[in-house]
Amino acid sequence: MAEKRITPPLLAIAAWSGTGKTTLLKQLIPLLLEKGVRPGLIKHTHHDMDVDKPGKDSYELRKAGAAQTIVASQKRWALMTETPEEPGLDLHYLASRMDSTSLDLILVEGFKHEAVTKILIFRQETGHKAEELEIDRHVIAIASNMPLAVSVPVLDISNAEGIACFIHEWLKQQ
Repeated sequence: MAEKRITPPLLAIAAWSGTGKTTLLKQLIPLLLEKGVRPGLIKHTHHDMDVDKPGKDSYELRKAGAAQTIVASQKRWALMTETPEEPGLDLHYLASRMDSTSLDLILVEGFKHEAVTKILIFRQETGHKAEELEIDRHVIAIASNMPLAVSVPVLDISNAEGIACFIHEWLKQQ
C-alpha cells in the first residue's frame, strides 16, 4: 500500500494579476519565520517556465527525454517533472511532494479557484470592483487598501505584520 503523506495546511494568497500577491508574500515569509513558522511556497504561473538554462548539462539531459530530473548542489536541489499529458495542475499532489517534516505551512500564490483556504487581495486601483470578489467558504480574510462590507475579516494590506499575526493565529487553530 502506498504511503499516505501528511501535508502541512495550505493557505493561498489569491487575487487578480497585478494586485500584489508576490509583493505581499515577500513581506510575509520573513515575518512568519520570525514567529517560528516554517513556510513553504507553491507558485502558480500561466507562463511557460523552466528553472534550468539552455546549454547547461542538466538542461540538455532533461531535454533528451528524462521524465524527471533532479539538479542538486550542496545548498539546494530542484526536481523537474515533465507533465505534457497532464490535464491540469493538482495543487494537493504538488503539496504532497514537499517535505512536510521541514514545514509548518504551505503558502500558495494563485490557484484562485482551488477549494483551499485563502486570503484574497483587493486593491481598488486594479480596475476591479469589490462586488467581483468571489468570497466562498474557503476565504478566511481579505487584505485590502480600502474598507469593504464583507462577511470575513478585512486586513490592511499595508500592514504585513498584522496579516502575519492573523495567519499565525489561524495556523494555531489548525
